[in-house]
Amino acid sequence: MKALFLDNYPDYTDTELVNLAIDGDKKALQVLIVRHQLFVYNLALKMVGNVADAEDVTQEVFIKVITALSKFKGESKFTTWLYRITVNHFINSKKQSGKLKQVSFDTYFNTIDAVPNYELNDQEEKELKDTIEEIRINCTTGMLLCLSKEQRMIYILGEMFEIDHNLGAEILGITPGNFRIKLMRTRKELYNWMNKKCGLVNRNNPCRCSKKTRGYIEDGKVDPSKLQFNTRYTSKISALSKKKAVTFTNTVDELNKKVFQSQPAQTPIQASKIVDDILNNDLIKSILNF
Repeated sequence: MKALFLDNYPDYTDTELVNLAIDGDKKALQVLIVRHQLFVYNLALKMVGNVADAEDVTQEVFIKVITALSKFKGESKFTTWLYRITVNHFINSKKQSGKLKQVSFDTYFNTIDAVPNYELNDQEEKELKDTIEEIRINCTTGMLLCLSKEQRMIYILGEMFEIDHNLGAEILGITPGNFRIKLMRTRKELYNWMNKKCGLVNRNNPCRCSKKTRGYIEDGKVDPSKLQFNTRYTSKISALSKKKAVTFTNTVDELNKKVFQSQPAQTPIQASKIVDDILNNDLIKSILNF
């Protein structure tokens, strides 16, 4: 789908696509949505922690963006404007499902500790490789839900997607210094807990994703035939980073960053449906005269 759209508009900038969409060019709007859907969806997935809610939020964000297209004056990059609306939607949204309720790190890791450990032999590890990775992604995403909405957003933008302090501050409407301090504090809180409890970062910790796999399967929390996180992707989160070349060291900070940046950059299950629903939304059609 993406390749087809871009063949029609190979060299158009975001601003040009916005202007065409405002003038009623439906195809230009399709290109604009598809071009930025991956970023918005993966941001949503890390903010809400589950696929269904992330897809709903992605659609909500784009509807909000499109209804405000006429207000985009090109004074900043379209991506900055889009990210600001996206961030405000997350921070200010009153909707919060049970999965979104913030829990303490202590409670979260106690829940993981309660899952029984089972040693897998080499053959079992090979057969359950994708499921083990699913648990790793799900578990570390759950750690982000222990942060406040603002902390989570700052960490995702500044650490996972490596948006610099100036842009991050502009998106959040705070000073660069404030963004830097908030990111530093959030990073420290998350890293301290992972260094204390997570075997991915500190090998002295006994917790291992492979050892928890059988327990999660038996408890019905993970279904090897219906993976939610370790599926539908061709790249990693690091590919969405604003810094394309990433070199990791063996410091605790860098190991933690690697844990999150090596996660999949997923495509929504209903990517085409999200676009179709947006384009067929009565409000959107009336605003843009489709």
